[in-house]
Amino acid sequence: MFEGLRFQHWQTALQDGGVLMLSMDRSGSKVNALSRALLQELDAILERVEIEKPSAVVIHSAKKDFAVGADLNEFVQYEREGSVRAAIEYGQRVFERLACLPMPTVAALHGACMGGGTELALACAMRVAAEDSETKIGLPEVQLGIHPGWGGSARLPRLIGAPKALAMMLTGKPVLARSALESGLIDRLAAPGALVETALACARSPISRRLDQRALAWVTNTWPVRQVLAPIVRRQTAAKVNPKHYPAPFALIEVWRRGGGDIVQRLKLEARSVERLASTATAHNLIRLFFLRERLRGLAGDVAHGIRHVHVAGAGVMGGDIAAWCALRGFEVSLQDRELKYVQPAIERAQKLFEKKLKTSERIVAAQSRLGPDVDGAQVKNSQLAIEAIFEDAAAKETLYAQLESALPKDALLATNTSSIPLYQLRHALKHPQRFLGLHFFNPVAQMPLVEVVRHDQLDPLIEKRALAFVKAIGKLPVPVQGTPGFLVNRILMPYLLEAVRLYTDGIPGPALDRAAKDFGMPMGPIELADTVGLDVALSVGRELAPFLALELPAGIDAKVQAGKRGKKDGEGFYVWKDGKPQKPEVPRDYRAPEDLQSRLILPMLNEAVACLAERVVDDADLLDAGVVFGTGFAPFRGGPIQYIRSEGADKLRAQLEGLAARYGERFKPKAGWNSEALRTSP
Repeated sequence: MFEGLRFQHWQTALQDGGVLMLSMDRSGSKVNALSRALLQELDAILERVEIEKPSAVVIHSAKKDFAVGADLNEFVQYEREGSVRAAIEYGQRVFERLACLPMPTVAALHGACMGGGTELALACAMRVAAEDSETKIGLPEVQLGIHPGWGGSARLPRLIGAPKALAMMLTGKPVLARSALESGLIDRLAAPGALVETALACARSPISRRLDQRALAWVTNTWPVRQVLAPIVRRQTAAKVNPKHYPAPFALIEVWRRGGGDIVQRLKLEARSVERLASTATAHNLIRLFFLRERLRGLAGDVAHGIRHVHVAGAGVMGGDIAAWCALRGFEVSLQDRELKYVQPAIERAQKLFEKKLKTSERIVAAQSRLGPDVDGAQVKNSQLAIEAIFEDAAAKETLYAQLESALPKDALLATNTSSIPLYQLRHALKHPQRFLGLHFFNPVAQMPLVEVVRHDQLDPLIEKRALAFVKAIGKLPVPVQGTPGFLVNRILMPYLLEAVRLYTDGIPGPALDRAAKDFGMPMGPIELADTVGLDVALSVGRELAPFLALELPAGIDAKVQAGKRGKKDGEGFYVWKDGKPQKPEVPRDYRAPEDLQSRLILPMLNEAVACLAERVVDDADLLDAGVVFGTGFAPFRGGPIQYIRSEGADKLRAQLEGLAARYGERFKPKAGWNSEALRTSP
């Protein structure tokens, strides 16, 4: 029946009982990204299925993951050509052809099943998933400024009920196999080694969905319920994201609200909506950030990090959390400090992290066994990477380096987590400076995705590549930066924070400052951020950077630190904190913030970004944007500081800086680099 057919991206095989096995295996790619060519072959196979009528069809992947989604390179090309809608409608037709097959159809899911991969699975009558931590199913399109376009918004609410489906699509967060089973997204779990066999069994003896699941799906998608529920979901979403900044979630809600019982109508609404969203600046910038994320992950190339054991010296908040994260990600870790009493709190915090992230007792115990105290530093000799994470004092760090360097194996890496001290100041006393570099993590370690890999003039390029590979291996995004004061992220962030504190001490309420920053698109306002980072940390970094940046430290921070009011960790800083949340005072109703408040906060960041680019702190504008977005949360929908300058116009923003400098002082004076062609040329 299907013998003799040859496809580039699919393999076909008939199993016992006449079940057709379709194996997705995109040629020339490590992953199954759903390209036009792959869909065309699937379309041709389905046409043959309609004629030959096998007893059932099972779709699975021959790669590590089921499918990572649509091919975004093609999507970008379609948008440039104005053919997004045609491309979407073609994919919809192929999946609808699959959905209309008269025989049982089963998707066997393992690894990542994202976006278009999930929509392909939704077009099947049944779904089986491997029950392991690697199986994740999601529709993350809102994170790219669009929403599902190949039937996801049309099918998922009717499968698992509107509330769960909308929550899944509006956040873009994937679910694990067990949660997917509980919601009705999948029909059966399988042991990883028995996935195909379980899928074949389902194909031969189809599973009926539970009556309560079918009833819930029907009720929550009736016309009256949609008209009542949609405004509620819209308000809840607007409390989290600004519709002007991120239109996709709100477009998705409207597509669902208007969609009736006819799948054809729902698909038309979906295609038109995605076509509109694809042309927005938000989608352009978020898709660009997706590619920048992939670029960061690939910076190490094929170089292996060669690291099995990590030794962390310094068990404070940063050192302890770095150690815990490395253990979580599978590395053996030893944690050193002066006495065991300084290490124990870090071990306890690690336990909470393991419980939150790993869920099962077996995996939690395994992670615990990988992390151990090492007060005497006896494990340094067994490590391939030692990370120094003590307080910001160059002399103390140099003393520690002498101890670590003498014990480290000759091919091991020595790294510092310093947040501001230039590496040329720290490397001069080392015997082997070529293997010394910075690995600058951000707080909180478990949440912040970026790690700055800090260079200096004597760093061995191979050591840098190994460090980049290590950062990728622990699930973080590495960005290489020069070892100048503040590196990249803190250098750009500090003028913003210092200006905010200056404005605060001049009488502008903290909530008004935070609101101005959030209105621009920052995830957190600067006063709340300073408290979260810690006023002691902000003060230390500020003292290090202020002379270099020609800035003055505003009054107020030092006194609070001296009084033990360092922010969130002490329960009080600029705000009082309760249960991990700031208690922000009410701003008087008649208060009117200065019209230039947002400019005074944001333009210093842009000015410093221009200076960093001109001084080659990073290799290019794309890496700068990636570093600042992933390191500070800088309004992702704006694409990063350099991309924002391009969109607004460099000459316009420079003129605004000159105006602020005339009114408020030299700290706003435009820095060298504003005439760069990189500020005028989009990628």
